[in-house]
Amino acid sequence: MTGSSHGPRLDPAFLTPGTSSFAEFLSTQAPELLPHRRALPDGSAADLAPHGTTIVAATFPGGVVMAGDRRATMGNIIAQRDIEKVFPADEYSCVGIAGTAGLAVEMVRLFQTELEHYEKIEGTTLSMDGKANRLAALIRGNLGMAMQGLAVVPLFAGYDHTQEQGRIFSYDVTGGRYEETAFHSVGSGSLFARGSLKKLYREDLDAEGCTTAVVQALYDAADDDSATGGPDVTRRIFPVVGVITDEGYQRLGDTEVAGIADRVIAARMNRPDGPAAALT
Repeated sequence: MTGSSHGPRLDPAFLTPGTSSFAEFLSTQAPELLPHRRALPDGSAADLAPHGTTIVAATFPGGVVMAGDRRATMGNIIAQRDIEKVFPADEYSCVGIAGTAGLAVEMVRLFQTELEHYEKIEGTTLSMDGKANRLAALIRGNLGMAMQGLAVVPLFAGYDHTQEQGRIFSYDVTGGRYEETAFHSVGSGSLFARGSLKKLYREDLDAEGCTTAVVQALYDAADDDSATGGPDVTRRIFPVVGVITDEGYQRLGDTEVAGIADRVIAARMNRPDGPAAALT
């Protein structure tokens, strides 16, 4: 802001037509505000901040479901029991965070602003591939932090109006972008969650059935991975679940998710390893 006889006013850079990328604009005007531009001491910083896991996503005819457990850890310590890891990116997409929680949340906020900024500048929304590419660029910018142990590896999903279906994208720490088919999971419990979904997932699941499948997968992940939190029936803390269709993103209410989780837990009382898949 600069002063004048008429009071403070915006810097000309804010009034000059330019890039549709908010992150690119920020890198020229206030680079110190970008999450990856903070200075860190030498060595690994992996144990300095809470880490979040696990995120699961699966498609169904007409949309996609994403769910995340609620536990954050610092080494062998539970740092938080009710962290939220699934956020709407815009009206028709969402992002789930795994890795360094603080940086991941900042990256999500920057990504949300990036998509909103593009829409205001261009007068239209980015395509699903365009959104996935913008997120890849933000992850790539965090590579220096990742090399010091502060990695952020999100999962991105949304409804594609062009293809009329839900889509899922995964990433690596270098910003590599990969489209996944049917379902995917990231985080320390992802191996167990994907193994669970291999047995439970069907292409003809409806939204409720798909939601139940991802909650089952998170339960299985928590059963074998200490960093993943299962449904907490004592504190009534359950996964965050988002459903995206052609009508937009909807976060399921706590009561609805609790009902699904309670049914899963009740069934596990009789069959601890969960439902079995047919052999044929």
